[in-house]
Amino acid sequence: MTAYFVTGTDTDAGKTLVASGLLAKARRRGLTTLGLKPVASGCESTAVGLRNIDALTLQAQSEPATPYAVINPYTYAPPIAPHLAAKQVGERPTVDALAEHIAAPLAERRGLTLIEGAGGWRVPLNDDEDLAGLAVRLELPAILVVGLKLGCLNHARLTAEAIRADGLRVAGWVGNLIDPDFATDEACYRDNLATLERTLDAPCLGIVPRLDADTPDTRATAAADYLGLPDDD
Repeated sequence: MTAYFVTGTDTDAGKTLVASGLLAKARRRGLTTLGLKPVASGCESTAVGLRNIDALTLQAQSEPATPYAVINPYTYAPPIAPHLAAKQVGERPTVDALAEHIAAPLAERRGLTLIEGAGGWRVPLNDDEDLAGLAVRLELPAILVVGLKLGCLNHARLTAEAIRADGLRVAGWVGNLIDPDFATDEACYRDNLATLERTLDAPCLGIVPRLDADTPDTRATAAADYLGLPDDD
């Protein structure tokens, strides 16, 4: 089994797009896949309970099919930081509890398993722990999604430093263009990407442009065209 923790430089950096794209890429190669979103806020009420669009996107790229409760065991409605959303309903998720919940799916040893965090690396899980503590507990290498916009160089380097300070390896990074204006000056855009390649000290797994696909599944398929899997030759 190959498992990674997917984190980002910020909220909306494109973690789910990249994670689902990597899973779609793995499926093309005939690998079994699993995408987990242990904690999610901003969930919507449905006839079958709270559902999070990011978790549903990962579920759609998980093969063989996996129940939603396995993908996303902690669901919260308010679109705020997970630890604050949990407080509103009287819950306190912990690293121990999350590790227990995902032990069984990890034991399935699928070809590629991705565990997607929430927000950035230092997002709190409760008053005492960060969600990154789950990656540390499981000793998972990280895939860093860099939201390509003004300020991304600082955000990316600080996040990579934090990952390594926690004793983990950055297995690779992906640039995701979230601000089209950032690429308007082509020469400057290339220079920014070159700076990321030089300073992150990890392989670039791909650069995802703005995509025209209009559904999560088609976006995942489109993103796969721009991505390589970790540890590819």
